[in-house]
Amino acid sequence: MGAWNRATLLWEYLRGRTQLHGRPVEYIVETTAKCNLYCPMCPRETIPQPKEDMAQEIFERLVAESAPAAEHMMLIGLGEPFLDPRIFDRIEYCARHNISTLLSTNGTFLDEATAERLLRSSLEHITLSFDGATKETFEYYRKGARFEKVRDNFVRFARLKHERRAPIHVVVQMVRMERNAHEVEEFIRFWSAVPGVDQVRVKEDETNLLRPGAGHDPSDWKHPCHYLWRGPLYIKHNGDVYPCCQSYMLGGTPVGRIGEQPLAEIWNSPELQRMRRLHVAGRAGEIDVCSRCCTTIPHPLLVAGSLVFHGRTVRRLLPWVERLAYFSRLPAKLLKPPRARARAGNLVQIGDAQR
Repeated sequence: MGAWNRATLLWEYLRGRTQLHGRPVEYIVETTAKCNLYCPMCPRETIPQPKEDMAQEIFERLVAESAPAAEHMMLIGLGEPFLDPRIFDRIEYCARHNISTLLSTNGTFLDEATAERLLRSSLEHITLSFDGATKETFEYYRKGARFEKVRDNFVRFARLKHERRAPIHVVVQMVRMERNAHEVEEFIRFWSAVPGVDQVRVKEDETNLLRPGAGHDPSDWKHPCHYLWRGPLYIKHNGDVYPCCQSYMLGGTPVGRIGEQPLAEIWNSPELQRMRRLHVAGRAGEIDVCSRCCTTIPHPLLVAGSLVFHGRTVRRLLPWVERLAYFSRLPAKLLKPPRARARAGNLVQIGDAQR
């Protein structure tokens, strides 16, 4: 069903259909709203979060209703995944439904026992978030974490992965901001030399907390946003469904709730169809959350590519597409970044890591 579903979505996207027969390929699933750190760029600092996990009933219903069309789930949100006591069970539950999974972690709980268990799990992708190359900058952006401990946790995990030849894809990522921008070269140099790290990625902040003027000009919306046709849908821990992660982070309203309405009905809710109509008409700037969105708008050619390949393949190819576009090896029009950025420069830098 996966290939047929993607072909259906591609046809509906290219034809500007607003009521869809295809189903989302990807989901962002917040299995926990709990976190142990304070990070000034994180939306949870402006949107209070309860110390709650997603109920298993909601999670299982989401997986049941999204499969077999769903190909990839990012089990992340505004919480730290390893504070979810069921996180390993959820990874395996997705695997049994042929859905690949990704985690992003702050590393504070990635001790040796957790690392060993993770390498035995069915998890296919992991992002190790490390926002700085020095103790000073890292601990400024990751308040509550200790530089040496997290660095050692990540190095040990990567080396264990290398030694066991585990198939999990490991990305070490830094979000480039004002206080750590000067450390990009050192960050890439250090992590590229760690065995087991597959990619080193430096990207721009996709929230607007530290740069409230960022967003898209109405003229940027020449093509519809793929999120509204392909996903990922954003599922909060309580089952609330948002059109995308940005719609929640920017104070949008949910378009439905898992358990109260069928997922297929939510996917074609009046609000989602209204948003699609405005995007097709080139009027996405009239949607408040879209006008303030800080993600990059891909050209339809890239959207088409994301629907040709399986979700897990797209996850691995995405950084390479970014690298080619941002380093001018692809036409700049293929990716449209938000405007009013705090500084100029390349948006994303990705380095090959030694294995």
